[in-house]
Amino acid sequence: MNRLTWALLLIVASSPALAARRISVSQLEDLLRSLQQDKKSDLDVSTSLKQVELTEQLTRAQMNNVLHFAPGMLSTEQVYVLEARSATLTPPVSDLPSAPAPDAAGQQAILARAAAYVKNTYAQLPPLTATRTTLRFQDNMDAVAASSGINGSATEVVTAAGFSNASSFIHFINSTEEHVPIQHGAEQLPAQTNKIPWGANKMIALMEPDPDLVMVHREAQESGTIEWLRWELVNGRHTAVYIFSVPRKKSRLALNVCCFPSVRQTGKATFYTALTAPALGGGASGGGVTGNFQTNTDWNNFKATVPYHGTLFIDPATGTVLRMIVEAELNPSEVVHQVDTRIDYGPMNVLGKTLIVPVKTYINTEVVPNGDSGSGGYKTRRTLFTTEFKNYQSSESK
Repeated sequence: MNRLTWALLLIVASSPALAARRISVSQLEDLLRSLQQDKKSDLDVSTSLKQVELTEQLTRAQMNNVLHFAPGMLSTEQVYVLEARSATLTPPVSDLPSAPAPDAAGQQAILARAAAYVKNTYAQLPPLTATRTTLRFQDNMDAVAASSGINGSATEVVTAAGFSNASSFIHFINSTEEHVPIQHGAEQLPAQTNKIPWGANKMIALMEPDPDLVMVHREAQESGTIEWLRWELVNGRHTAVYIFSVPRKKSRLALNVCCFPSVRQTGKATFYTALTAPALGGGASGGGVTGNFQTNTDWNNFKATVPYHGTLFIDPATGTVLRMIVEAELNPSEVVHQVDTRIDYGPMNVLGKTLIVPVKTYINTEVVPNGDSGSGGYKTRRTLFTTEFKNYQSSESK
């Protein structure tokens, strides 16, 4: 076993209380290969994976490679967590094309094709419906048991009972499936039929749909901040990558995250002793408290329109946007610290036509689950959502 592998093993064998150690994708593969050679159990491997954080994106192709070294369901689950957590990062340098960047005119030509595509093709998509299947991964919470009485607003909720051990590390919680309307390429929120005690059930809900490509592209253009970044391979094709930033005054990116506790105290409590009891209305003997002091908890949504930055992945020949990353810029004093969204677009057949539509999303969030209640001290909670869209159908009236 080489020195690098020994070092990685020492890192991940440390106490879970230690902060996660940052490693590359190649180091992850070295680690898993060594654990397999040492015949480590599924639990041991998953525990090791819980204690690392990737510095590079674990692409789906790379994930399939490392999954060969996962001995069971627990370690496989953690590989999926690493994929979701790294979804907005840059792939390893070895996976990036070495082609030189286009000159200034070439870069502007790609942007012009993208602008025409967004305006004339994507924004003109017909009304659609799709089946959206979402997996939730979360830390600092036991998996919800099937007998808990908590039900999802979507159909076919699958709980994680028996899927993973409860721990402070990120693990699978549940999956939901629902049918969503999509107007001009923008996902719309489905009608909610059931009320779920979000927050009270130790989970959050994102009450706004995913960022809309048409809106984001327009605001990035108006901000004048779109700049060339690099080439990248998306679905095996050279893809032009541009970065952008949208300030608060030009942003319409709305966040609505449910729910956070707000403690409200009313009334008055008066403590008394045996000597002061007659004057304060206390009991005849001993000490105690009198009054009508009460503590109530209200559950409130975090709502804000926020600035953001992100990345556009553009087919240089057609201007088709193949991927979009949007990262909200949030104040660290707020109860929501992070909402980063990656949307992958791909071809789907709808009534004999091939349409480019959202096919996959990754959302990384970090919140302060106790809100402003102060209970339990300051603690954050990470929730990862991975979503796939399938079964696209036209919803145009016939």
